[in-house]
Amino acid sequence: MLTIENEDFIKLVGFIKERYGLNLTDRKVLVESRLSNYVLDCGFDSFADYLNLVYNDSTQREVANMINRLTTNHTYFMRETAHYQHMMEVFLPWAEKNIKDKTLNIWSAGCSYGNEPYNIAMCLDEYFGLKRNKWDLKILATDISFNALKGAANGIFSASSIERMPDKWREKYFCHAQFGDYKVVDSIRNNVVFKYHNLMDDIHFKKKFHLIFCRNVMIYFNEETKSKVCRKFYDATETGGYLYIGHAESAPEDMPYKKIYTAVYRKTGDGV
Repeated sequence: MLTIENEDFIKLVGFIKERYGLNLTDRKVLVESRLSNYVLDCGFDSFADYLNLVYNDSTQREVANMINRLTTNHTYFMRETAHYQHMMEVFLPWAEKNIKDKTLNIWSAGCSYGNEPYNIAMCLDEYFGLKRNKWDLKILATDISFNALKGAANGIFSASSIERMPDKWREKYFCHAQFGDYKVVDSIRNNVVFKYHNLMDDIHFKKKFHLIFCRNVMIYFNEETKSKVCRKFYDATETGGYLYIGHAESAPEDMPYKKIYTAVYRKTGDGV
């Protein structure tokens, strides 16, 4: 396995933090283990030579390849089920009562391979039932990994990733694919829109959101970056809307949302 010189590692840490907000300060071993074989396969004998390519690539394709390999895209359906329960029992009844134009804006930020936004779409289908055709229930799903987004759009998952799903949901929302995998049915896939978005960038989506999922993403961020990201989310959230973060994550000290439960936050205001 190749080793990365401390000087090169420090420069890489600063580059990744500035561009993507990811904090790799204590992850030198992870960088070496994730990238060594790839660097060699690219024909380089050292990290220094490979990183020169990354820094000087005007297309930014190589930095995207590197990010794909450094970020962990481990996810599965029904992860942290308390959020889905809150969504079904608290958020959606509130939304149904208060959203007059029947346009529900939900964002899965850091969607990885799509398990989360598809899971959200299934919850919406279950909750609204025959009334779903009266609502605009499109879900925005974003990530910085092009590989993850491409896989997510295909909607194909292993049997192990859906084993926590209720039997009824597996039968209703998946069909069999090749090699023992399962594919999300079109009626659910068509409700999710996948796009590239870097959380370090400004948010320019047309409408504010009633619910934002950003779970197990901020574990890579330091306090300053978490604060900036949560402020961006807050400004992009409708009054009364919610933010869900991972249960293992900590909110920034200046979190603008009001904490409702563990890992559940709300943008409060008059009349809420």
